Parts: sequence; C-alpha cells; structure tokens
Amino acid sequence: MRDNFLREGSEADQSVFLGLPTIEHPDDNPPSLAKLELGRKLFLDRRLSANGTMACATCHLPEQAFVNREMQTAVGVEGRSGRRNSPTLLNSAYLTTLFHDGREISLETQFIAPLLARNEMANPSIGYVIENLRSFEDYDGLFETAFGGSASIEKMGQALAVFQRSLVAGNSPFDQWYFGGNDDAVSNSVKNGFELFSGAAGCSNCHSLHQTHAMFTDNRFHNIGYGWMREQDRHKGERTVNVQVAPGVHYEVSSSVIESVGEGRQADLGRYEVTQNPKHLWQFRTPSLRNVGATAPYMHDGGLSTLADVIDFYDKGGARHALLSPWVRPLHLTAEDKDNLEAFLNSLTSENLDCLEVYARSGLIDGNRPQVAPSLGTTREP
Repeated sequence: MRDNFLREGSEADQSVFLGLPTIEHPDDNPPSLAKLELGRKLFLDRRLSANGTMACATCHLPEQAFVNREMQTAVGVEGRSGRRNSPTLLNSAYLTTLFHDGREISLETQFIAPLLARNEMANPSIGYVIENLRSFEDYDGLFETAFGGSASIEKMGQALAVFQRSLVAGNSPFDQWYFGGNDDAVSNSVKNGFELFSGAAGCSNCHSLHQTHAMFTDNRFHNIGYGWMREQDRHKGERTVNVQVAPGVHYEVSSSVIESVGEGRQADLGRYEVTQNPKHLWQFRTPSLRNVGATAPYMHDGGLSTLADVIDFYDKGGARHALLSPWVRPLHLTAEDKDNLEAFLNSLTSENLDCLEVYARSGLIDGNRPQVAPSLGTTREP
C-alpha cells in the first residue's frame, strides 16, 4: 500500500486512492522510503517529549484512526489538559491549513508547536530536542541516509511530513458507489442520506465534493455557533461535568472537584486567535468528513460524543448569535432523515484503516516491508 504513495501513479494499484485527488509534494521535500521510515520512527518516539512519556502517536493513535477516542481533549505531559480534541491525521496530505484554527499551513512545520507546548510534549526549546535526538544511538545514520546530513529541525519536519502524507485513506463504500460506479456498494439509506446531505440539508456547502474526488471540506473557516455556545457555558459555570473514565463509562462530577485538581476551562475563540479579526470569532476549520464514523468524539473540543449528537446540533440550527454562518439554520429533519444522514456518514469509512494501523506501528505492508522506487508525481511550492 505504501508503494502506492511512493511509486508513479501508472505503476501502482490506485484502489486505495479512489475518491481522492492527487497528492502534491513540496518541491524541496519529495518522498523517499528512507524519509518515510524515519518519519514513522519519529512519530512513535516518546523520547521526543520533555520527560519521555509522550509521542505524536500518544494523541494520534493508529489503532483509533489516528485520534484518541477516549479523550474529548488532548492530555499531554504530566496530565496537562489541552483545550482541543486531537484531529485525525488521515488524509492530512490534502489539507491547506492545519490545527482547528488553521494556524499552520505546512506539515513540514506543524510539528513544532506540539513539541514546545507546555500541555503537550513540553520541551523547553527546539535546540534541546535536536541535541537529545543526536544522542540516541538508534538514529545513527538515519538522517544521513534520508537527507545526506545530520539531524536538524528542518529534516525532522520533512521526515514527519512525508510519513503523514502517506496516511492515505480513500476507497470507502461511498467512493465505490459514487466514484466507482458500484451500485451495490451502499444501501438505499446511504444514497438517501447523501441526497439530503448534498441537497436540502445544505451540508455540502462547507463539506464540499467535486466531480472526480471528494475531501468533504472546503478548507475554510466557519462559525456554526458551537464555539460561541461553549463559551456561554463556560461563563455560566457548569455545576457538574460529565467525565469519561473508560470507554462507555461516564460519571457526573462536581465542577468544584474538577477545579480543585486542575485548571478551569479556558476560552477558545477559534480563528480569531490567529488573525485577531473580530469577524473570525469562534470560527473553526471545516473538518473532512472522511472516516468520521471512526474518529469520535466530535467538534473542536470533543464535546459531542456521537454522530447522532452532531446531526441533532445541526438540525436545531446550531446556536443562534450575531456571528452565526448564514448556512446554519434549523433543518426540521425527520427520524428517518437523521438515520439516513448517519448511514451516509458511516459509509465514508475507508477499508484500509487496519492496514494503516499495522503500517504505522511496524512499517509492514501485508507482512512485508515495501521495496519501492522513491519517486512520485506532482509537486507544488511549499
């Protein structure tokens, strides 16, 4: 499967890419097998955090579609909580902005913020990270083979970017039906849900698709009312907080107990924190809906647990306030409409997620390490 990522399109089985556009690589960072393996190793390495406990894969678990389904918001070094849910890394090759607020535009530099954030990997400086990395004997020769030089922050970012761009997941049942022409790939419920999604419900205004491919995102920022609503809740002060202690196990805990052992909830103003433009208050990047059935919980803070919860939120017209997107309105869906929409969303789950899990953890494809030519396709300016 990774050979599909590295080989020229004409040489590889393209089924995994069904429904996806061509991957574009920066001119100064073409993929190679050596970069791919180095990036995978860095992704899994807990030693890259301040106290050796956190890796990229701690919050982006390969076994859970590269999210953490047990956590509404990410938890970093020494149990320090973040404000936001960990987004999936699947198909991140196709995103034009990164993080929920779009504060980064390149996979080559995206990793720096988590490395340094106090509530993530908590390193004191980039120099500290690179000095440690150069001391690890198991990295001897790896940067030299991949890049022709010793470890640096730039090379580290390039290797991680190549690995992340390889996490490609298309070929969902929806793709097999809509782009592949297999009428039996999905149920009538899925087809009816898609008709509603792309028609009367207006979901495709933001979660867009094209004639030959679909990422189900416009890569833009919108205020759907959810961020504003959560800010109102924060100011009101919740008497109890629903705490998940294990998958499917929840307890209502007094807010005073939570505050006695940790920080209170912090404000999250979304895109405004990047641009400082008041028009961007509580705007967040439109997430791709690909594999959404496997990447719960939902919204920028993980506050909605199920797809049914998300559909209900939109059906009610979001949360009304002055900056709400005009595309968000009450939908007046029937119970059957909601079931059909959920069936459609679940049809966007790719069939190669198990393979990607094995690949991320071991580098193996179908039990073997890929032997491929390090070349590929189209490039763009970084």
